[in-house]
Order: sequence, then C-alpha cells, then structure tokens
Amino acid sequence: MRDAVDTLAHLEQTIADRLRSGDAVSSYVAQLHARGLPVIARKLGEEAVEAIVAALSGQREELIGEAADVLFHLLVLLGEKGVPLSEVLAELDRREGTSGIDEKASRSS
Repeated sequence: MRDAVDTLAHLEQTIADRLRSGDAVSSYVAQLHARGLPVIARKLGEEAVEAIVAALSGQREELIGEAADVLFHLLVLLGEKGVPLSEVLAELDRREGTSGIDEKASRSS
C-alpha cells in the first residue's frame, strides 16, 4: 500500500490528466470540468454534507467512503483552480505546532 501522500499525489496527477483530456464521455472529472466551477464546488459541498451525515449515523464504512469522496472532489476543485496539493500540504506544515485556536485568531486580525 502507498503512503497517504503518494496516494493523494497519484490521484492529483490522474485528475490533472483527465482535466486536460476534456473527454467528458469517459471521464467524470472531465464532465465536472465541462459543467464549470460552480458545479465542482457544489459537488464538494454535497460530499462534505454526506460525510457529516455518515459520521453522525455511526456507520464507519459509510464514513470512509464519504471521506474518500470529499478528498477526491477537493482535489478536483484544487485542480480546476490550478492549486497544487503541495501548496495545501505546505500550509498544513506551516501550521504544525500552532494551536488551532491561535491559528484561527491570527486569520481574524
């Protein structure tokens, strides 16, 4: 099994390839791209809500599936906006060791 970063990097590359291909007949990613950013963003939101519902229902397997859907659709959104996963990971690295309370307070000032 790959480590998490390798898995996400591989998925990011697959999504980039499918965004470039534009083959909406055989690619779900290309279909989302063809429908535009609002549809991609809405789909991410829908998947996030489904993950919340799964978490509250107590069904572990359902939560795992929905969490995978959230990560997938987030990577599609990032790809659509040209934001590399490495920049998101760098931001997480930057925040490491900082209290979530302190980090949030620093954004509101």
